[in-house]
Amino acid sequence: MLLQDQVVSTYHVTKLDERGGIELTQLTNDLYAKERFNMKDQDNAKKNAGEASVSLIENGMTVGLGTGSTVYWMMRKLGERVANGLEVQGIPSSRQTEAWANEFGVPLTDFSQVKELDLAIDGADEVDQQWQLIKGGGGALVREKIIAAAARKFVVIVDDSKTVTQLGAFPLPVEILPFGWEMTTARIVELGVTPVIRRNDANDIFVSDNSNYIVDCRFGSITDPKTLHQQLKQLTGVVDTGLFVDMSDKVIIGHPDRTETLSE
Repeated sequence: MLLQDQVVSTYHVTKLDERGGIELTQLTNDLYAKERFNMKDQDNAKKNAGEASVSLIENGMTVGLGTGSTVYWMMRKLGERVANGLEVQGIPSSRQTEAWANEFGVPLTDFSQVKELDLAIDGADEVDQQWQLIKGGGGALVREKIIAAAARKFVVIVDDSKTVTQLGAFPLPVEILPFGWEMTTARIVELGVTPVIRRNDANDIFVSDNSNYIVDCRFGSITDPKTLHQQLKQLTGVVDTGLFVDMSDKVIIGHPDRTETLSE
């Protein structure tokens, strides 16, 4: 049984800048220090991917708006097109994205008014060669997945550092209910991983926009994302996982000087 005081590893999530970049710091007794996902030398790649995706948005579309530092550039460019006459509506996947939409003048709607999205655009923490994803580094994985599932087309935008041969180096986020989270975490341990409760910069437990907790699971290598997702989802207390399996229709990879588009 994993007790609360045995969960000694934590993640601190710190907003670094206006683009929604985060610093994820693992506090453990080992040599892991900081993993930063908003390096300055990646900014051009993120910008290129984000802005390129806006060309897919057509007049009259309802668009799912993802979350994260690459999405920031998409939102900024989309705001420019709206200012120039493009008529669209968006559904944001996080409060941060909602704030960007308001800042850049992108009209919003919600699922009480819309039953299907024409397009959803979102980033990822890892994308493998089969276009399977790990998402949730920014803490919005459940809303992101609802939006992706509601879209006719789901477009993934990443900088080139996010492409991997196999998923798992990035800790897999799993959103769980706060009630009994210690018991849920103990069940996840039985899958052979040590879940790490995510914390904010004040060392308080991070709370998602859905008022849930997130544990980050460093599997190291995920050879069968679909099976792992199913194993985690069937555990009582698990809301959803950051594994997005067989959902991607197009991947736009940003490089510092160009973009690369992968599509069926």
